[in-house]
Amino acid sequence: MELFNPFDPEVVADPYPSYHRLRASDPVHRHPLGFYVLTRYDDVAAFLRDPRFGKSGYEALFESRFGTGAEGAWLASSMLFRDPPDHDRLRALVGKAFTPRMVEGLRPRIRQLVDGLLDLVAPARTMDVIGDLAYPLPVAVISEMLGVPTADAPSVKEWSRDIARALDAIALPVEPDVMARGKAAAVCMVEYFRDLTAERRRRPGPDLLSALVEAEEAGDHLSERELLATCVLLYVAGHETTVNLIGNGMFALLRHPAEWRRLQEDPGRVPAAVEELLRYDGPVQRTGRIARAAVEIGGVEIAAGTLVLGLLGAANRDPAHFPDPDRLDVTREEPRHLAFGYAVHYCLGAALARLETQVTLGALLERCPGLTLATEAPVWRHSTTLRGLDALPVRF
Repeated sequence: MELFNPFDPEVVADPYPSYHRLRASDPVHRHPLGFYVLTRYDDVAAFLRDPRFGKSGYEALFESRFGTGAEGAWLASSMLFRDPPDHDRLRALVGKAFTPRMVEGLRPRIRQLVDGLLDLVAPARTMDVIGDLAYPLPVAVISEMLGVPTADAPSVKEWSRDIARALDAIALPVEPDVMARGKAAAVCMVEYFRDLTAERRRRPGPDLLSALVEAEEAGDHLSERELLATCVLLYVAGHETTVNLIGNGMFALLRHPAEWRRLQEDPGRVPAAVEELLRYDGPVQRTGRIARAAVEIGGVEIAAGTLVLGLLGAANRDPAHFPDPDRLDVTREEPRHLAFGYAVHYCLGAALARLETQVTLGALLERCPGLTLATEAPVWRHSTTLRGLDALPVRF
């Protein structure tokens, strides 16, 4: 029986062979810890849209990991871990800032930020795609949207990274120091946004945080706990996924120079290429739900109250849906991937992540056409929920 062990160093570096074996031998896999793992595209897609699976019960999971009343457990109050109607209410409060039209209006500013970052590394003709570009870009964008002062962004970014790493503990045991850092970061981040919201009450600005504070003060739309949880979620999700999408995408393209050349010859294919990069090596590898009732998937009975993980990365490499799924092909027609989830919990920031990656790829094609890898074996972050690189050194 294939064991789902995403912490295996070989799986961290390349999880896709393990996904293929699991899909072939045990596609509805019961882990020894009691949860189930889905790897087939059809199963994952059906699971994500099935109302018999939901987020109710996650608060108890968070409290079991972070402690009752702990700030880390407050994330369970965010829209990511709520079912309708609370999910819909919270999403509606921030959704207007992330519509395709509003996001498209950010294109000139995003290009300005990308050009500024490339100007800094241009004299050396080398850079770390992660540290010099993929991290600072989305951090700057979400900081500006939320109203986080530039001087504070580095600290908030580090807290965000520790919280993101601790999210692995929702389903799997992690090292004690990972949880300790995650708990400490959650305390710092909640207190930071508590102070910042107090400042916005005194002096509102044109940012999203001021709009959320106004909604909270209006009455029953948003509690303080929900406000702070939403701020933490937006900051963490607002840059972590884009960092990984840009980094994973550039690594894939530079390991497949023929695909990079295709984009050089036809930069108009960049938006379609981003969809293929999302399918090929997406930034979020899994998402979870809890069964509200007994459900049968693929002939396997799953009891009510059971945690189920849908492996988005495995679904996006399912040969039943994607011919030659392990081949990167920037000309692949409409890869209907699940990288941003599906149905009710489809990623709120999908349009922003797409735009930031499209602009970044376009700028690199234009300004760094001779881009090549400075290493064939970059180090992957030791995370199983979010997949990304610690660094990606390149020359140009």
